[in-house]
Amino acid sequence: MNVKKIAFITAMITGALMANANAADQGHGKVTFTGSIIDAPCSINPDSLDQTVDMGQVSNVALKADGNTGTSVPRNFEIKLENCDVTTLKSVQTTFTGAEGVTDGSLGITGTAKGASLILTNGDGAQIKLGEASDAHVLGSGNNTLLFSAYLQGDGASATVTPGDFSAIADFTLAYQ
Repeated sequence: MNVKKIAFITAMITGALMANANAADQGHGKVTFTGSIIDAPCSINPDSLDQTVDMGQVSNVALKADGNTGTSVPRNFEIKLENCDVTTLKSVQTTFTGAEGVTDGSLGITGTAKGASLILTNGDGAQIKLGEASDAHVLGSGNNTLLFSAYLQGDGASATVTPGDFSAIADFTLAYQ
């Protein structure tokens, strides 16, 4: 073989290797897995751990008190439990905690909106006061869904409802029986 052919073949092989080297990484990243192991008869679905309930754009007129305290439309949310083993513990109570609002047992809001608080309720519409356990939900084997709702309630006849954005954070704790 002559030197020109060897140089040409070497250049072709080098070019092919470089093309493969460049094509081998057409994007990369990292996947991080987190969680915890808990001592409980049920696992909590990851979608239930950190959720956002959109309360929508509520009219300040709906929250004004005309002899009664005004409220918004309730918005549902749920806590999903997975792989429940109800051999010994057959029910669960949920306790919500957070910054207290003006109304007894309510969740306070922060932001530019003022004059209202959030009321948390169980699936039957009964209020669950902050720091107090809900009625017990009976569990079945396998997957279970705990149903809740929240609504805005005006802080009373003497409160001025000020339009603006708000947020509120409630933590929940489960207690099995």
